[in-house]
Amino acid sequence: MVAATADIANAATAGNAVRSVSTRSWRQSISTNLLISDLLVVAATVFVTQYFWLGLGARLSEDLPYWLVSGAITALWTWTLGLNDSRSHRILGTGWTEYLRVIGGSFRLFGFIAIVAYLAKVDLARGYFLLTLPIGLAALLLSRAVWRRWLLHRRAVGAYSAHALLVGSRASVANLAHELKSAPGAGFTPVGACVPSTDGEAFLLGTEVPIVGTFSTVIDAMHKHGADTVVIASADDLSATEVKRISWGLEAGRQHLVLAPGIMDIAGPRMHVRPVAGLPLIHVETPTFSQGQRFTKRAVDLVASGIGIVVLSPLLLVLALIVRLTSPGPALFYQERVGRNGKHFRMLKFRSMVQGAEDQLEMLRARQAELGNEVLFKMRDDPRITKVGRVMRKFSLDELPQLFNVFAGNMSLIGPRPPLPAEVEKYAEHVHRRFLMKPGITGPWQVGGRSTLSWEESVRLDLSYVENWSLANDMLILFKTVKVVLAPGETAA
Repeated sequence: MVAATADIANAATAGNAVRSVSTRSWRQSISTNLLISDLLVVAATVFVTQYFWLGLGARLSEDLPYWLVSGAITALWTWTLGLNDSRSHRILGTGWTEYLRVIGGSFRLFGFIAIVAYLAKVDLARGYFLLTLPIGLAALLLSRAVWRRWLLHRRAVGAYSAHALLVGSRASVANLAHELKSAPGAGFTPVGACVPSTDGEAFLLGTEVPIVGTFSTVIDAMHKHGADTVVIASADDLSATEVKRISWGLEAGRQHLVLAPGIMDIAGPRMHVRPVAGLPLIHVETPTFSQGQRFTKRAVDLVASGIGIVVLSPLLLVLALIVRLTSPGPALFYQERVGRNGKHFRMLKFRSMVQGAEDQLEMLRARQAELGNEVLFKMRDDPRITKVGRVMRKFSLDELPQLFNVFAGNMSLIGPRPPLPAEVEKYAEHVHRRFLMKPGITGPWQVGGRSTLSWEESVRLDLSYVENWSLANDMLILFKTVKVVLAPGETAA
């Protein structure tokens, strides 16, 4: 045990100098890269739009050529993206915040320019002005997506990440270590843990995170192991004075303190920090769905499903014909499912199994235990699936008839998985919260693991979606669904 501890100390000392340099530089490096990228994208968009719409020699007035206007818009747009903190290292790599700040900053700038032009009675070419925003915004978002993909690849090997020292009880630190390991895109690489007492242990149980000190040696452990961020996983064993002592010992601008509140699956919009007498109280709003939110979601579902039915009708007819010709039985399969507020409805799918597949269900349930899912029946190699059905499931083509369920109002494009009545009978009380929203053709269960998810993971994803719903999150899930569908795999039942 002593030898293991010595090896950890030696390895940390050897890599300390490298870490110190990298932690000081990567934040500035990624911000600079994004600044240059934004500038090039915006400049290309603005000047190319001017060239095709007006020509490079066009003039706004006798004294003002349009290329100066384009240059001013380029500079202002790039500056606004920085002013809106869209290049902050804290929002890069995960979530929608980065994209929303790019969109919000861009619209605010063009709104400001439009108001100034109106008040100053400047006659900007409308086509040039109106085309520049959507084209530039699309190019910026594509550029940011490419950078994010690059950043995620780098973070997967521990680069471009904060070197985090985890502080708290053994259980809370171990749980946080697992969560950070499963989400490398968040940008935290645990380099050690400080717990109430070491008791001669070299590593946290069940993790590869070394125990490098106790609460009283947090600052020393940071310097010794090259950490630049302290993450307090639980404050149960830490007094307010000790937390303050840790924060006071950090180098301003280079070292950071992060407090993990210990509540899971609560999205940012539901959490608000309110300082009261020097105490940062965290308010967590209960999940509510306003009439406006429900109207917006229903409007999107109605329009998108209507367009989808019209556009995909030739494909739907071809698939129905193929199903009928390749195996005995009807083209469509109707199955009773449970929807919003516990109401039952008939869900449509293209038949992907042999006729009478439901009669074979009970004898296959015994093989379900190995997947760790006692409630939700899913099999990787279900023998009831036809050859055509396997191809359809691979690309989720069997789910397309559910567009009619969405149009009728029984389902939504995005939502919790539609459960069977037999599954609902086994639900714990808290799981019924998923019925606050309509089930979806796709959802967090589709992009979060599909047939590999355990029952607990499926429930956690669905409840997190319901309790933190937003239109932006729906768009993100829809985008991820396209990626999942294009990748080979089985859909959930």
